[in-house]
Amino acid sequence: MNAFPATTPTSRPTSVRSRRRKPDPVKIVSFILLVATTFLMLLPLFFMVSTSLKSHREMLKFPPTFLPTSWSFGNYVEIFDTLQFGTLYKNSLIIGVLTVVGTLLSSALVAYGFARYRGRGNSFWFMLLLSTMMLPYPAIMVPQFVLFSKLHWIDTFLPLIVPAFFGSAYNIFLLRQFFSTLPEELFDAGRIDGCSELGMWYKIALPLSGPALATVAIFAFIYSWNDLLTPVLYLSSSELFTLPVGMASLTSSRFRIPPWHLLMVASVLAMVPIVTLFAIAQKQFVEGIVLTGIKS
Repeated sequence: MNAFPATTPTSRPTSVRSRRRKPDPVKIVSFILLVATTFLMLLPLFFMVSTSLKSHREMLKFPPTFLPTSWSFGNYVEIFDTLQFGTLYKNSLIIGVLTVVGTLLSSALVAYGFARYRGRGNSFWFMLLLSTMMLPYPAIMVPQFVLFSKLHWIDTFLPLIVPAFFGSAYNIFLLRQFFSTLPEELFDAGRIDGCSELGMWYKIALPLSGPALATVAIFAFIYSWNDLLTPVLYLSSSELFTLPVGMASLTSSRFRIPPWHLLMVASVLAMVPIVTLFAIAQKQFVEGIVLTGIKS
């Protein structure tokens, strides 16, 4: 006789049965709005690329066509003959790269001083610096032009590059916010090891500030790359013109009908460095924007 009671297999509890999740209406509506917004944002870009591949005759058709009937890839060769595009591109790259270098060096050094030194008047001078952001450029445009003309810098790249080596209030603000989040113990350890303040800025603060520096570099390059007013003020030789000046000349009176298809070609090519820079530093850019607002 069996001493153990007979056992019967137990059925799975009904409470554990999987249930299909109901779709969330809020998520569905949010996804639809996101797709619609993305489409609206990409529509001008699509139209720009499409127009750059159209012939001059097709570009003037009304109503306009979304896709070219005949793909004119020769427009991307013609732009180099019509506009000396290679020279314009080179000049803009030289000015943009040097502007980024000057902005990073000067803004990072000033921001480090405001973030790490808590002496008397620190807040006052920082607020005074931020107040310069409210000055419109026309208010300082004439004094700057007089100064650079006295220095005989007119028709050179110097007025477009040298100001970057004196810092920017907005970039100093971003870097100062990031430097303020760095632990003080790191700098105490640097002082114990005999590191100077400039050495701690170079060996501790800068290596830990990659996201903030990437953000400032992108902002500085985009501003320099798209700047039209400053080159128009200080440059008069065609071999020194930058890309925005050359693109603006396509709509001048020397063309009976502006070659809008070539202007779209120039716009597509001008977009390449910006898109490439953002694609490379996208993670650091987003992280820098987020972290600079953590601590004031």
